[in-house]
Amino acid sequence: MLELPSLKRETRYGMPAADQNMFNRFFVLGYSYYFRQAKWALEIIDPEGEGERHDNFRPDFRVPQMFRAGLIDYSHSGFDRGHLVASANQREKVLQNSETFLLSNMSPQHPDLNRRIWRELESEVRNLQDKPEIYETYVITGPIFNFDMAIQVIGADDPNDVTIPVPHAYFKSVLTENKAGKLHMWSLIIPNEGTDKELEEFRVSVVEVERKAGIFLWERLTGTEIEEEKLKIRMMW
Repeated sequence: MLELPSLKRETRYGMPAADQNMFNRFFVLGYSYYFRQAKWALEIIDPEGEGERHDNFRPDFRVPQMFRAGLIDYSHSGFDRGHLVASANQREKVLQNSETFLLSNMSPQHPDLNRRIWRELESEVRNLQDKPEIYETYVITGPIFNFDMAIQVIGADDPNDVTIPVPHAYFKSVLTENKAGKLHMWSLIIPNEGTDKELEEFRVSVVEVERKAGIFLWERLTGTEIEEEKLKIRMMW
């Protein structure tokens, strides 16, 4: 039987579970009703083109209303509407960039994270895709919650409206395929706060991301070589 996710090129190497899988035209995400935000967002980096950033933040009406984030939930919260799939990664077409501003692709990020080291990380991933030996770059990004710690929430004052838990950290896991078919993986976990550390200091294995985020990554890839790759903590590209 044909699996519908298999029709999306982004899911070639796997797609984690979620309450609601949302297939956009240029990326896929898995939405969590419990956290009122995506558990993960999966893309193939496509920064080509010179399209403008649209900044048309808006609710995603595919999400049931009781679990759906709205603009008011972020208003005056002190947190940014942080992209999981970066706007600058998807800019070839107007609609392609516009889809990244759906609130289903947002998570409450500390401004000192979102506007500094997280932006640097997004730029480094695009630079990786620009290397001549790289054929495709797959990226999966999402929030991490530490249940041993208090969880802050943002949202409207009305108790009938949505509140959104603030993640303690974010992960980004990158898989590249070079022109010889060789696969390599890099992963990082960065706390949801400002930092003066370098990106190198946040490197982790894919297995650590899976454990802390509660998802399986690249699960369609099998074999000893893949298992060893998922345990590596690679130097930055």
